[in-house]
Amino acid sequence: MGFPQTRMRRLRRTEAIRRMVREHRVLPSNLIMPYFVVDGEKVREPISSMSGQDRLSVDLLVKEARRVRDLEIPAVLLFGVTEKKDCEASEACRDDGLIQRAVRALKKQVPELAVICDLCCCEYTDSGHCGILTPAGDDVDNDATLELLAKIALTYAEAGADIIAPSDMMDGRIGAIRDALDTEGFPDVAIMSYAAKYASAFYGPFREAAGSGHFHGTRKTYQMDPGNAREALREVALDLEEGADMVMVKPALAYLDVIREVSEAFAVPLAAYSVSGEYAMIKNAAQQKLVDERMIVRETLTAIKRAGADMIITYYAVEAVEKGYLKD
Repeated sequence: MGFPQTRMRRLRRTEAIRRMVREHRVLPSNLIMPYFVVDGEKVREPISSMSGQDRLSVDLLVKEARRVRDLEIPAVLLFGVTEKKDCEASEACRDDGLIQRAVRALKKQVPELAVICDLCCCEYTDSGHCGILTPAGDDVDNDATLELLAKIALTYAEAGADIIAPSDMMDGRIGAIRDALDTEGFPDVAIMSYAAKYASAFYGPFREAAGSGHFHGTRKTYQMDPGNAREALREVALDLEEGADMVMVKPALAYLDVIREVSEAFAVPLAAYSVSGEYAMIKNAAQQKLVDERMIVRETLTAIKRAGADMIITYYAVEAVEKGYLKD
């Protein structure tokens, strides 16, 4: 029936009714908090391009992780930041490397948290690229990089990582990593694949934060073209066939349609990464009082959840829960 028998505003009259009929809610359990880890002790380096975010030494990371746990956010995602770079990302492979030490400290002192290790080479290569370069030095050598990624993944698993999250976008990397983990006795370590990672302009602040912004050439030969959606479904399907347990779409806000298509096509846990550029735009606009920070954070996170994401990686995770941005 139509108007006047049907009046849609009846279900919007009061806050209590609006809460009753709300279709989508973002909970702390839907969030994952990313952190940038550096060497040293008692080191807290503000990230100029991401106001409110810091690079942390392992001891301070542990303190922050306790805060995350107490807010009932279930997981953290770790990125290493180092000046020790070479052509083969050898710093990433060390058993006593930065991320490996961070994982051990977190699993010992905050065992309730799930620890996710981002797996990529861009923070560790002197080229700034996500793998080993070809002899010509003008592109990443896909197959040579697979062996390196598997080697790094094993050191993360040995340190106690719960989830490995390959973000490099090399073809075949999920199979190579899964085979290595299973062969070496880590069949229970999960893989969260950055399955649909786009060559996006939204990564700028991250590259400053992670020290991976200086590179020659382009990452467009391995990250996805922003104009492609069907390709994302092929990428997800391939990664699942190779052994991924969870998949991810990155970035989030400009790719809500892709999140929706992936969520409808595949009955697997789906993460969306609300990336540094999204965070910086909202934070800067809020600091200039152009937007209501609480409302816009809640609205954007709800949009990502509504599109179909089960998990949202966001630099706002701690702040959103602590300041009550998610509450009715």
